[in-house]
Amino acid sequence: MSAVLTLAQPEHADRLDALVAAFHEEHGIDLPQDARRAGVAPLLEGSPHGAAYLIGPARAPIGYVVITFGWSLEFGGLDGFIDEIFIRPGVRGRGIASETLQSLPRALAGAGLKALHLEVKRDDDATHRLYARAGFSARPDYMLMTRRF
Repeated sequence: MSAVLTLAQPEHADRLDALVAAFHEEHGIDLPQDARRAGVAPLLEGSPHGAAYLIGPARAPIGYVVITFGWSLEFGGLDGFIDEIFIRPGVRGRGIASETLQSLPRALAGAGLKALHLEVKRDDDATHRLYARAGFSARPDYMLMTRRF
């Protein structure tokens, strides 16, 4: 199985929504379907603020990754944030997430991306190792903080 990435388009909305719903259920994220679909729709329609990629065959994807874009003076320009990455439980452990995390930054660098960030639970050692193998590292003395509106 391969981590072929397909930029998600409006015709992929139902397939992507099913994957996002599975991710949210697994992680205890309580977001109504209409709100979830409203959050994804602009990404499928070409929003400059982010992109959603299907992982695996577009007709029957095995996962997805959502990247959002920002601007960072510290990193010298366009940066991105992996908002969500999900691989179906039945195909985990086959290197698909690793392959995705290796290939995605290379592709995005070609579009001018200077840095790619992600968030990980502090006590999730297995995921820390996965991200470290893909070249991500913790920034000493920094942590992500959030304010909801």
